Amino acid sequence: MRLFLGVIAAFLLISCRADAQGKILDIQEFKTPQGLNVWLNEDHTLPIIALKFIFLDSGTALDPEDRQGLVRLLSNTMDEGAGDLDSQSFQKQLSDRAITLLFSASRDGFGGDLKTLSRHKTEAFDLLRLALTDPRFDAEAVERMRQGNMTRIRSSLGKPDWIAARILNDRAFEGHPYAMNSGGTLTSLPEITRKDLMDFKNTWLTKDRLLVSVVGDIDREELGPVLDSIFSALPKTAPAKTIPDFAVQNAGPPALYKKDVPQTVMNMMLPAFGREDPDYYALKVMNYIFGGAGFGSRLMESAREKRGLTYGIYSDIENYRHLDSLSISTSTKNESVGEMLALISEEMQNMKDRPVQDGELKDAKSYLTGSLPLSLASTDKIATVMLSLQIENLPADYLDHYAAKINAVTAEDIQRTARRVLIPENMTSVLVGQPENIDPVIPVTDIPNAE
Repeated sequence: MRLFLGVIAAFLLISCRADAQGKILDIQEFKTPQGLNVWLNEDHTLPIIALKFIFLDSGTALDPEDRQGLVRLLSNTMDEGAGDLDSQSFQKQLSDRAITLLFSASRDGFGGDLKTLSRHKTEAFDLLRLALTDPRFDAEAVERMRQGNMTRIRSSLGKPDWIAARILNDRAFEGHPYAMNSGGTLTSLPEITRKDLMDFKNTWLTKDRLLVSVVGDIDREELGPVLDSIFSALPKTAPAKTIPDFAVQNAGPPALYKKDVPQTVMNMMLPAFGREDPDYYALKVMNYIFGGAGFGSRLMESAREKRGLTYGIYSDIENYRHLDSLSISTSTKNESVGEMLALISEEMQNMKDRPVQDGELKDAKSYLTGSLPLSLASTDKIATVMLSLQIENLPADYLDHYAAKINAVTAEDIQRTARRVLIPENMTSVLVGQPENIDPVIPVTDIPNAE
């Protein structure tokens, strides 16, 4: 799934939450009586409890090709009635107690979020248990959510950004489950049945794939049995099915989908690497300077401020469980597409040829170690960060060392990393519009995994 790496940085300079030993978060790691792995940040300051969980590798990458959108539809309908409660009654139970219960589906997992006041925790935990173990999937609720998803697809068919994303996924992830449309297609969604939803839930939402993070007004002695009661009825193990690791495919001339619009949307993707690589922190700093900083980035300075080619251009690191990439996105006038492609290649070369300046390095480190507008006072955001650490199999004290690793990055590290990643010949590109004088291109006439 898309991981919350940027979120983590925001917490590193918030000293008010650090304890006497310098910990950013006091995380208790333990197993419940039935063996579930749990992280807990106990905090009785406010009468609030936030619980987040994920079933790893049980996400939309497991959609059957002819049932694309299955797992997303499952996440839409799990809270639409459970046990003896139909959709309206179930939602009323939540709203009457100000309980937030949401399910979500990403490529890499099926997740859930629960937030409740302490005085309603018993009811909240029971509603979560019901949704996980006895969802109704009533015909009306399933059809309502199905039609909502199909309406979103229809409304997106004319949007250049959406078209470009679909084509880029299809080309960059060709041959891998990531290439499918997580939201489904107009053909696949009508084929999904109640049995499909129930079978997926019973097969892939299993305890061996479960990670849980909890923050707030509860201690481990109470929490352990509560979690066992919520998750105990789930199957112990999922079938042995492996989602393969993968690298970005189809580098070369850009794919072109012609559309009569005044500006061409440009999406690009390069192979990158994940946290296990020793250059990972240099990659984060490099990306910030190159295109991740918004108005402070080199791409923005060159393309917008100096040449007036675009309103915005951005780069981003994308770390999924089975693929790592660096993406670039922008749009420009049809007659300027060639100049923009040349500019991007030029800025890649500049990152490789010359060390970054001291001011650029200082600004990037300052941002990455503490300037995001988040606060540890938010229980649900803390739980999000904790679950992100679990997903990446990082230690509970990871936050305590993150700033030091970012601050240790040198200009030479960034230059070396740029030479590894910023290689135009490795770039997969998609253009949607009417670009002028671009040759060669690979014509694309259909939007993949849409209709």
